[in-house]
Amino acid sequence: MITVHHLNNSRSQRILWLLEELGLGYGIVGYDRDATTNLAPDSLKEIHPLGKSPVVADDGTVIAESGAIVEYLIRKYGRGLMPAESSPDFVPYLHWMHYAEGSAMLPVMLSLYVMRLGDAGAPLHPRIESETKNHFGYIEKALGERDFFVGGSLTGADIQMSFPLEAAKSLGLLAGFPNLNRYLSAIHDRPAYKRGIEKGGRYDLGK
Repeated sequence: MITVHHLNNSRSQRILWLLEELGLGYGIVGYDRDATTNLAPDSLKEIHPLGKSPVVADDGTVIAESGAIVEYLIRKYGRGLMPAESSPDFVPYLHWMHYAEGSAMLPVMLSLYVMRLGDAGAPLHPRIESETKNHFGYIEKALGERDFFVGGSLTGADIQMSFPLEAAKSLGLLAGFPNLNRYLSAIHDRPAYKRGIEKGGRYDLGK
C-alpha cells in the first residue's frame, strides 16, 4: 500500500497528481501548516528526519524528495511516463526532471524570501528580476507551443515542472510568459490533476 504524507500547499500535491495519472491506489496522511509560521508541523519529523513533505511509504520503503519519489513511482509502476533510455527524449527528460528543483525554483524562492523582507530586500530586486527573466524566459522558449516538456505525452518531467511554475504564478512571476500560462491551464484541466486536488485538499500557494 502506498501512503503519501501530504502537507497542504506543498510539493506533495504533484505526487498525488502523479498517483492519479498512474491509476494507483494510495492512502493520504494529511498535515497542516502552522497558521502563524506557515511551517510544517513537527509531527512530520516522526516520518522523516527533515520534517518535510512529500514523503511516500511503499511496502516499508520510505522515500523523501519529490524528484526521487517521482522517479521511483514511475520506474516501479509506470514506465509510460518516462522515455526509454535509448530514446532521444531521455536526456531532455533528465534535464527537466532535475532542472525543476535545481534551477527553476531558485528565483521563486529568492522572490518569496525578499518579499518577506520588505524594504530591506530592495537592493536584491534587480538581481532576482534578472534571474527570473533568464530562467522563465528559457522555459518559455523551450516549451514553445508544445503540450508537454518532453515528447508528445505527459512524463515525469511535467510532474516535476508543475510546482515551480505554479509557485512562480502565485508570486506574479509568469506575466509575459504566455506559453507557460497556457501550459498550466492545460495541466489543471486534466482529470487526474483535478482528482489529486480533490483528495489533497486546500492548495493555494498564494496563501
